[in-house]
Amino acid sequence: MGQRDGVALCVADNGGVTSEGVQELIRLAGDDRSLLEEAVATARARSPQVGALPEHEVRRHTQAVLEAVSAALVRGGPDEDDLAAADRLGTDRALQGVPVAALLDGFQAGRSWLVRTVVERGRAAEMTADALLDAVTRIDTITTALEHRMVHAHRITELELARTARESTAQRLRALLRGEPVDRPLEPGRAYHCVVSEISDPTTARHVEAVLGSAGLTGMVDGTLAAVLHHMPELPAGLPPLVVSPPVPPARLPGLYEVCRRALRAATEGGPRKLTALALPTALAAQPELGRLLAAELLPALDPADPFHRELARTAVAYLDHGARIGPTASAVHVHPNTVKFRLRRLRDLTGHELTGSLVHCAHLWWALRVWLSSDT
Repeated sequence: MGQRDGVALCVADNGGVTSEGVQELIRLAGDDRSLLEEAVATARARSPQVGALPEHEVRRHTQAVLEAVSAALVRGGPDEDDLAAADRLGTDRALQGVPVAALLDGFQAGRSWLVRTVVERGRAAEMTADALLDAVTRIDTITTALEHRMVHAHRITELELARTARESTAQRLRALLRGEPVDRPLEPGRAYHCVVSEISDPTTARHVEAVLGSAGLTGMVDGTLAAVLHHMPELPAGLPPLVVSPPVPPARLPGLYEVCRRALRAATEGGPRKLTALALPTALAAQPELGRLLAAELLPALDPADPFHRELARTAVAYLDHGARIGPTASAVHVHPNTVKFRLRRLRDLTGHELTGSLVHCAHLWWALRVWLSSDT
């Protein structure tokens, strides 16, 4: 057994590396969070439609496929559990409305990343050229088998969906929100809400669709549940964030859909949220570099690694969120009103800024504090 750079290698008598050594390289890649994130970023960058999916959804399947490849390398080939991971990927992407070509773009980008990672780590561990070639060949054989199952599952699911009224509705919704021609357009004199959500799991989406469907068109668009509704029904509690636009004429829906998607990334609470209530955080999130510059200029004395400083910042944000009122702020952060007053004084002493004054001054401080709180500790 050789040990280099934290990678355990099983060295054969001829100086090569056995399948256990190759599998250990893959396992390490799967366990290394930064490498997993790199694989996710690679797949999302290669395929715009995969990139439009929620990042956690791409991460979930990327990790499952990496684990399937790792397990298959130990056994010498994929078993039904490994192939089932590919089935789930193909089925979910079909249900989410991602075309097979876009799915393949993302999958092949991930495969290229995997091969590159194994070669780089193998060289660092002084694997022989023959051992590296063996590793790449095995990975190619396994990922090809997974790809075939993934594509087959996607096509079977597409064929099954094509026979359902549900998929017909989803296709009509996708065309409406992308500004494409629609066979049965919406009524031009009527106003409609645009709704987007973080719901990417097809099973969860079906339950919410059952509620929304009575009020208009629902379906998976760009990987998450979306809808165009003539009125908002009562929704069950415990849902992830849903952004709801004001009612607008049909011609404005495509542009509003993109705004709602950006607002969804700014939503921090679950359940339905009005698009207009997210207007400021959505606009500010579009200028991250400007927010970082503002935080650096206004809050240089605060240390992100200091828990007390973070308490001060959270209290200040709550204070501004609650109209500069001590009582509601104390309730929001679960402390005594005197504690709120003390924290605000300490923040003023550290930064030299009062949380009072002009609207622009308070807005700049609010933005700077939110950006600062999101910085790494």
